[in-house]
Amino acid sequence: MNLNNPEATQQALNILRSGDTFQWYVIPLLVIVLYIYANEFEKGNFRAIAGGLALYMVHWFVEIGNALIQHFSGHALWTVPTGTAFEIMVGVGIEISLMFSIAGIVVCKLMPKDPSLKILGINNRLAFTIANAAFASILEIFLVKTPTFVWVYGWWGAFPVFVTVYIPFFAAACYVHDWQPRAQKLFIGSLFAINALALIVFGGILKWI
Repeated sequence: MNLNNPEATQQALNILRSGDTFQWYVIPLLVIVLYIYANEFEKGNFRAIAGGLALYMVHWFVEIGNALIQHFSGHALWTVPTGTAFEIMVGVGIEISLMFSIAGIVVCKLMPKDPSLKILGINNRLAFTIANAAFASILEIFLVKTPTFVWVYGWWGAFPVFVTVYIPFFAAACYVHDWQPRAQKLFIGSLFAINALALIVFGGILKWI
């Protein structure tokens, strides 16, 4: 097992859901997120809201999976060992989670209104999925050069994260945006139920994550 920074796992676990690292800036960040959703709701932009929530549900699903990997293997694929005001799970701080809660809305508002429009011969929904996933993966290359974010395994890096994490994130936002309301609710509601059940069982009862 090739580990780049195994001690980062324990560092992250040391601050897991600890109030000792709390900073007040979390509160205005939360209010800003709520304002963004309220503003889109007021405008009736329910498709952007659906895209934002779809990405956010995938984000939670992936982070729960990363925390379970840590439990069963001893190390998560990525960790947040320092620099967060509140670490929700081993690989995600409150700031990252709040950012992903609105990332889908941003992408949906930037996409062309016509879902069939092509960009350089590629359907724009697919183009936006790939471009944003690539941007986020490249951003992680910078983040892992700081002490606040760590790729623990030697084989884990920008390309695996691009394929297994960010493609699903942005595909959820870009495609759920165009679905009929019933399908949107089914996708978001189902993932919410799965995530909530996982948090109750693996976090609340078994204390695995």
